[in-house]
Order: sequence, then C-alpha cells, then structure tokens
Amino acid sequence: MTLRLVRVPLPEVPWSDLDDRPDRTVFQTRDWLDVLHETQGAEAVVARVQAGERVVGWFTGAVVRRYGVRILGSPLPGWTTSYMGFNLDDPGRYPEALDAVRRFAFGPLGCLHLELMDRAAPVGGPLPAGFTAGSLPGFELALDRSDDELLAAMTPHGRRDVRRSGRNGITVEEVPPGDHDGFVEEYYAQVSSAFAKRGLAPTYPPERVAAVLRHLDHRALLVLRARTSDGVPAATGIFPGRVGGTAVFWMGASDRDLQRLLPNEALMGHALRSWRDRGAVRFDFGGGGTYKAKYGGTPIAVPWLRSSRLPAIERARGIIRRRARSAQRGGVRGGPGPGDAGPGAG
Repeated sequence: MTLRLVRVPLPEVPWSDLDDRPDRTVFQTRDWLDVLHETQGAEAVVARVQAGERVVGWFTGAVVRRYGVRILGSPLPGWTTSYMGFNLDDPGRYPEALDAVRRFAFGPLGCLHLELMDRAAPVGGPLPAGFTAGSLPGFELALDRSDDELLAAMTPHGRRDVRRSGRNGITVEEVPPGDHDGFVEEYYAQVSSAFAKRGLAPTYPPERVAAVLRHLDHRALLVLRARTSDGVPAATGIFPGRVGGTAVFWMGASDRDLQRLLPNEALMGHALRSWRDRGAVRFDFGGGGTYKAKYGGTPIAVPWLRSSRLPAIERARGIIRRRARSAQRGGVRGGPGPGDAGPGAG
C-alpha cells in the first residue's frame, strides 16, 4: 500500500512516545524544533507516515522561506543541526517514504525544494525519481565500554593525547545551566579567534548557541569547560544527546595558545565517559575530520538527500552556497555551510 504523510498539529504530537523510540535523535525533539523556530524562523513540521490508516512511522522537519521560496528541511545546511528525517517501523520501506515526503513537500506544504539527512537512510541504495544524493562522512562509537575499553578503542595517538592532557594538569568541569550565559561568551570568543586566524568568521551568531543551551532540557545537554592547572579556561564543548540513543559532538573551541596542553582531548574523553554514564548507547563525532579519527569511532557516511520541484532551484542552491562561503571568507557571519566543529549540517 502506498505511503503518505499526514501532518499533525504540534500540541497533538505524542512527543513522549516518539522520544522513547531508540532511533530518535535530539534534533527531532520539540525542544530542538523550538531552537529552529527562534534561530531560523522555521515552522516545525511533524507528520505521521501512513499505509492506509495504519501509522508505520513519523517524519520530522521544518519549513523556511528563503529568497521567496518555501523549503522543507530535515535539516537544511546552515542550521547547525544533524540527523532528522524519518522514524520508520520498517526501514525497508525507506524509498517509499522518500517518495511520500516529496509528494507531501511539493503538495500540501507548498514547497519547491526539499532536503534531508537521516542516519537511517540506506547508503548507496536506489532513490525515487527526482532525488539527488550527497553524503556526509563521520565517525560513530558504541559506548557500551569501560573506561579502559574506551581508551583501548582509540588509536595509539589518541590514547597518548587523552592521557597526556591529564598529566598536563587539564581538568574538565560540567557547566550548570545557571552559568550558561557566561559560557556562551567564552565559547564564542574562542571560536571567533580560531576562525579569524584563518581569515574566516563563524557561520552562526552567539545567539544560536545561547538558544540551544536555553531550550534543551539539561538531561539532553552536556556543556563542558576544560581548565589549566592555574584555572585558566582552555577549551569548551557542547554535546547534546539522548539517554538510550545517540550523543553528539555539536560544537567545540579552544584557546589556540593552550592547545599544546591538549584540552580538546580532555573534553572529548570526558564527554564519552559522561554520556556513557548517563545512558547514551553511541556517540557521533559530528561529521568528518582526521583529528576525530583518533578517538576510535567507526567511519560512517550518511546520505544527504535533496529534491527540487523546478530544475532552476537546484542551480540556485549551488550559487547561494558558493556566495555564502565567499561571504564567510570575507568576515560576514551567518552563511550556510558544513559544520564548524560539530554536526556536518552546518
């Protein structure tokens, strides 16, 4: 039976039931949709996936208007948001679900463009007509390990650096919600300095970081600061996630002059242990990067799928992204693009 999507008003969405699903991500929760509404002006879209009258899954995304065009993102580049997409009872029906979301986007939602990045999407499989696929590389690590096993999974270089960070006097603290305002300023100063040294600017304003820390429940958020033995802040990291699901390296930054003390390695080691102890089952390192490989994750490639109702939209997308990257190199904030340190969604 052909699948179809039926939109559900947000107050009627069974949030607790959905969030209990093991395939659910923090980026599909009501709290994260509130972040997207505040930072992107995005209109949340949650829909049942139905085969006739039987519910066989759910879809989560959001609609924005850019350059006069309505776009359905799940997510979109520039949202600094990772995997969204579907939660299907039968992953084998994914191609049918893609066909259904295309009809849904270009029909009832009135959109002209659709993009989604979904950890559950099959890699290299056939796609319905009208879809184009890219991919996002990354690393993922199972957390059902002891401290010694987490270290053993790392490369020799990774184990050495995590251990050396402790010998260098680096300590890591979890930042409570009451201290988040000062943390945002500290983090953003670090990340801005790092970008400036490369002639770039961050692709997002500090208000976006503040929105994430304000909207997410403390149980879905790990905020870390690394200090030197003298108490000087050396690095910061933000790791959202779900108990029983996936924790994610969202964003991180450090003081360039203190990187020799390996504060980033201390942060990552603490994040792995802390999310394991909280009950997360896996850790996603937020996109690719050779410096992430040393922590022992398994390489993954997640499809980034898109479809346009009009061919001109796909051409315009490429032009806009190239202009945004040029603007970033010129010091203008806010352009879309790959994630700076966390989710590859940019």
